[in-house]
Amino acid sequence: MKFINRINIFLFGLVLFSSCQNDEPIVVTSEDYHTAIDKITEVQVHDIFSPPVASRIYAYSNIAAYEALQAGNSEYKSLAGQLNELTPAPAPKDTTGLNLRVSSIVAFYEIGKSLIFSEESVVNFRDSIYKNWESKNPESFRKSKAYGLEIATHIKGWMSNDNYAETRTMPKFSLYTEDESRWQPTPPSYMDGIEPHWMKIRPFVIDSAAQFRPAPPPEFSMEPDSRFYKELTEVYEVKREMDEIGDSNENEKLEIAKFWDCNPYVSTQKGHLMFATKKITPGGHWIGITKIACRKSKADFNKTVYAYTRTSIAIADGFISCWDEKYRSNLVRPETLINKYIDENWSPVLQTPPFPEYTSGHSVVSGAAAIVLTDIFGDNFSFEDDTEVAYGLPVRNFNSFNEASLEAANSRLFGGIHYRAAIEVGLKQGRDLGNFVVNNLQLTIENQSLASN
Repeated sequence: MKFINRINIFLFGLVLFSSCQNDEPIVVTSEDYHTAIDKITEVQVHDIFSPPVASRIYAYSNIAAYEALQAGNSEYKSLAGQLNELTPAPAPKDTTGLNLRVSSIVAFYEIGKSLIFSEESVVNFRDSIYKNWESKNPESFRKSKAYGLEIATHIKGWMSNDNYAETRTMPKFSLYTEDESRWQPTPPSYMDGIEPHWMKIRPFVIDSAAQFRPAPPPEFSMEPDSRFYKELTEVYEVKREMDEIGDSNENEKLEIAKFWDCNPYVSTQKGHLMFATKKITPGGHWIGITKIACRKSKADFNKTVYAYTRTSIAIADGFISCWDEKYRSNLVRPETLINKYIDENWSPVLQTPPFPEYTSGHSVVSGAAAIVLTDIFGDNFSFEDDTEVAYGLPVRNFNSFNEASLEAANSRLFGGIHYRAAIEVGLKQGRDLGNFVVNNLQLTIENQSLASN
């Protein structure tokens, strides 16, 4: 009997040894991270998140991934102490068999799914990836997943205090006033102003929503020689010139306007029916550009997470800064005044978004993202932007991120939804904020850009 027991123990040990010998390393590449980003973007589009809310989802998801990854990396610094109120995350207790890339993606998905509506879609997609990793090395996957979830729990605790939940219960912004300088809801849906309390969200790097408060907009005046009126008529004239060219390949301004539309919910009315065309947000477009830059530069997993994290933080703070000004100046959109004073049948190329005009949100976040991406990948980084191909638009080519940001800003004039001042001042506001992020958010140990890597 003792002999049989010894044989059983030997066989069990042999099986255990054999199974350990057969364990494969879990290989996680930058493409796995791009896939995670793409899935969250896909669900965001489906769930129709507003641009500010979408930027919050990207920022927290990427921060969680970064904090998990940097725990065992001598090249990168923690964001604790650099982002407002973020405390150090727990360090891994046992690094044996720990795959921090797995932990990073686990943390990303855990935060991402907690911030969207269609959670099941993310969970099903995520679990198919987890199942494959677990089959390769169960013990390594278990430890790595546990640490990723531990980081996500830490980030959730920090995230819960950013005042987002409180803003969900604050009053709506529905302003019908006789003061014609103030924003009014616009057709076709005449929606209330979205996220009127977004400036109350805790920022990430900037010290307050008002830190990069821009100069006020031109004084409202319908006098023909006033700056405001000239900018209003410019919007009208640009559209008229575009109409004369028509919908052809020669109409560059029209192509630019469509390419940078990035309106997550365009209402289309046909007869008594109204339906929505869903698209990515401005922040989502720049996250897409980040992916393009990572792929072109052949960035490894670590640098890929670094690039997304730094860029998404700048975008998120850009929206907080911009929304602070939007609801302070509370300026009327061109469509409202043109319909009242110039042409009652006029409509912009792009559908007017449901919030005040000044400053241009796309201009602000494009300026901020471009500055950060330039610091990471270098100036004169040419790229083919295929971000909008999925939405039926062609590829556009750019010689640099700053060139792309300038075109994105100008698209708002071509689209008929912003005056020139909101575009130019908004772009400066975003670039100033982007430079602040570059100078005050140091993620690399050597305190230098990774552009040369």
